[in-house]
Parts: sequence; structure tokens; C-alpha cells
Amino acid sequence: MNQKTYGLGRKIYLELQPPAEEDARGDRERLLEELEAQGIRAALPLSVLRSLYPFCREAEGRVTAALGWQGEKWEVLGLEAGNTARSQYGAAVDLGSTTIMMEVIDLNTGEKVASQSIFNPQIPYGEEILSRIFYTKDQPDHLMELQKKTAEGVNRLLRLCENESGVSGSDILCMTVAGNTTMTHLLLGLFPWPVFETPFAPVAKEGGFFLGAELGIEIPGYAYVFPAAANYLGGDIISGLLEAGFDREKELSVFIDIGTNGELVAGNSEFLLAGAGAAGPALEGGISRYGMRAEAGAVDGVSLVRGRLDLHTIGGEKPRGICGSGITELLAELFLEGWVDSAGSLNEGCSERIIKVKNHLDPEKEELAVCYAWAEESAQGEDLVFTQSDIREFIRTKAAAHTMVEYLLSEFGLEGEEISRFYLAGGFGTHLNLEAAVTIGLYPDLPREKFRILGNASLKGAARLLTDQKALEEVRRLAERITYLQFGNAGDFLEKMYKAQFLPYTDLEQYPTVKEKLRERRTKTREPRGGER
Repeated sequence: MNQKTYGLGRKIYLELQPPAEEDARGDRERLLEELEAQGIRAALPLSVLRSLYPFCREAEGRVTAALGWQGEKWEVLGLEAGNTARSQYGAAVDLGSTTIMMEVIDLNTGEKVASQSIFNPQIPYGEEILSRIFYTKDQPDHLMELQKKTAEGVNRLLRLCENESGVSGSDILCMTVAGNTTMTHLLLGLFPWPVFETPFAPVAKEGGFFLGAELGIEIPGYAYVFPAAANYLGGDIISGLLEAGFDREKELSVFIDIGTNGELVAGNSEFLLAGAGAAGPALEGGISRYGMRAEAGAVDGVSLVRGRLDLHTIGGEKPRGICGSGITELLAELFLEGWVDSAGSLNEGCSERIIKVKNHLDPEKEELAVCYAWAEESAQGEDLVFTQSDIREFIRTKAAAHTMVEYLLSEFGLEGEEISRFYLAGGFGTHLNLEAAVTIGLYPDLPREKFRILGNASLKGAARLLTDQKALEEVRRLAERITYLQFGNAGDFLEKMYKAQFLPYTDLEQYPTVKEKLRERRTKTREPRGGER
């Protein structure tokens, strides 16, 4: 088999001839020459060299060599007695600032055998990345503290995956890690301050191969860290682009991953233009007093028909709060029913569910809010509300995402109609109701068949690389080809963003399907308002 068809780890079964008087070659030479006969030139580290005798002779020469790719050549990671080539695995990691996810992949078949996620152990040092950057500034001890916490998180995932599949960390021949530029720096023990400070030149954009032991990760092989394209466009986006693959197509595509931060790439086989900015916590449910992540009890779906508000919660439990996808649907339904106007202002008197509440930031003031779950309907036994302040903050967030798309397209004189595919990546894009997102103007009003929901593209790209060594060149090419724009340097960015702070947009003609929905909703004969207790 051609070496190029392999991934980043492999096992090779060997039958070594025993030493004899007429053949007194050493065990090292027998091993390496047999590998070379199978088309593999490999390095043999001292730790493995020391294990050769008496292991090879006790195994009567029938051994399996575990190999890891280290960027330039194969390295023998260890030897196993007999033929164990059927048992070879790799681990893909999405190193997020909030959540770390891992998939264990069978390198023989490419199939996923385990999948686990945990909250990032760095969170106690700051919910926001900037807090962690400041924590490590000029503090080597603090930097290594966060590096160890990161490694501990990865090791915990290895154990969770072992519990699920029986594959231990010692069976993992290779690992791929995709994370934003700051997370990568913290994993490698590099000071992340330059990521934040002008001229925004990170310590290292290039990732590369690192022994698990160097990083404190309990695998025998190498971990490949995806490169970054810029300070705020990291390896998680490069990995996502590897999964999307539109850099090989002639048609124009847009890739967007929105969470606490928003990253966007537009382009095709001729160019790749990118930008990133802080989207804020709104799309993850982090703006409201009752906002929460997408977990059991979170409202993730809302419908409003003839004044009656119906909710869907994760796990079918009583509502405990509302997550980003639920907020998007709530706001879309409120707008279509006329409970909020295009400026996002609640219309008092439209429903009994529009009430006055104390502002949780300033209890001496009152503001309007929509109560999406009365006390008797909620898990806490209290009214769950989404306030006027919450609405305005969410609209600012969606305006930032909308403006990133508009700005990048305008840089190349392109129109939305020229987009052939619009890729939605990340957890938020996975669970989002596309119609609701277009209704509020988060995404452009394109034909729905142009949208592609990738899910966790970062993790998928990392998993692909495990079994496809040739993709390394694609990764390098992607990182080098991207032209990165600092949105903060765009003179008209704030002006464009202001125009996007309406539902769905200042000019409704740019959203014909939303205009038609409004016409249909508001010409229907309505029954008495719902929401009464």
C-alpha cells in the first residue's frame, strides 16, 4: 500500500528472522530493515531501542510495530507481541475555550468508536479568554498552571473514551488538536499575551507535531496542533475549512462559526478572505438572567400561533432557562406576531405575557419583558422572562454576525446572490432553526438549499486528518492562503453594524421571504390572544 494513503499513525506486523551465526545482525537492524522492505523508513528512539532485547527474541520475531508520523518521517513508538495491527486508534480534539470535545477513531476503518466532552478546566481562571490571557501575563507559573489544566482535561477525556470503548490512551497512536490561537498557546505553554496586544503577532502561528509526553498528554505518540491564520483566526477554523473543502471549488462560498466569538471566511479556489470578531455570549444564551447552555431543561424551540406561545425543551423537561437557539426562535416569533417591532421594542398590550419586571442590573428601574414560562410552568417555580435589555443585546450580537458577512463580501465587490454555499459551523449553527435565523437577519436571505449545516466542523476536520496524511498539505495551504482583515480597522464597520440592528435589517427588501411571512401572519384572522393563565 502506498504510504501516502495512511494517516498519522499505523501499525505494521513483522516477522523478524532470529539471529544466527550466518546472520548476526542486531535486533535494531532487523527491525528497521524489515520496515524498510515494506516501504517505511522509520526512526527508533532510545526508549524503544532499550526494549528490543529480550522482547523480540521472546516473541520469536513475531511483533507489531506501532508507528507515529512526526512531520517528516515515521517513528517507532513501541512494539507489541504478535499481530495486533487490527487495533490502531487516533484521537481528534476540539479544544474550545468553554468545552473540549474528543472523538476516538479506528484508523483501520475511519469509524468513530467513542465521543466525549467536558467543560474546559481553565474556566475557573476566567469565563472569558481575555481573563486567562491576563492571568498568565508575565507569570510563567500561571502559564504552566493553565498548560497543565489543559493537559489534564485532555487526559480526562481519554479516560472517558476508554470507559466508553475500551480503547486506552496507550492505544492512541496519534492525536490532532484544533483550537483557537489562545487555546493553542495555552496547550503548548506559550504566553498568549501577543495574541491580544498590537501588532497581534502570536508567539507561533504554525502548529506542528509534539510528543504527547512533552505536553503532559498520556499517549505514546505525537499530537498534531493545527496552525492559526491570525491572532483571532485559529486552528479550529482551519480544521473546519478542511472539512468544508470549498477552497478547491470555483463557486463562491461563505463559512461562518458563531459562538462567543464569530469567525467568517469567504472565498473559493482563487482567494480566501477572513475576519473575526467578538460576537459576545448572546448566541450561547449568556445575556439573559435565565440564559443557559444547550442542556437539559433549556428552551431550544419556540412557536407562537394565534397568540399562543408553545415551548420545546431539551430532554422534554420543565423549562429552566433559554439557550441561544431558543432565543433566536423566540425573537423571530415575537417579530412575526408583532409583539416586537423592527427596532426590537416590545409592544406593551399585545399579550398578557408582555409584563413589567425589575431590571436585574438596576432593581430600581422597571422594563418590559416577555414571560415565556409562568412560575407554574417553570422548573424553578418562578416566571422565566426575556427582557427588553436582553432583546437589544441579542440584536447587537446578530448585527455583528450579519455585518461580518456583509463587510467581507463588499471588500471583493460581491453580492449575496453570488454565494453558492453558506456553511454554518459550530454548536450554535448545528441546533439553530435556519428559518428563524434568517427571519431576525442573522444570516442573509438566500435560497435555503444554499445553506450547509456542518455541525462541529473543527472536530470533523481534526478526525479526517487522523486517517489522511495527505491532508497535512491542505492544512498548510489553507493557513497560508487566507487574507485576514481586522474588522476594527474598517472605517465603516460600525455604520454597517448600526444598519443591521433592526429586524431583520434596515432595508426589508433585502429579506423578501421575511416580508412575505409578515404579510401572511398579519393578514390572518387571529383568535383571542394566548398566554392567559
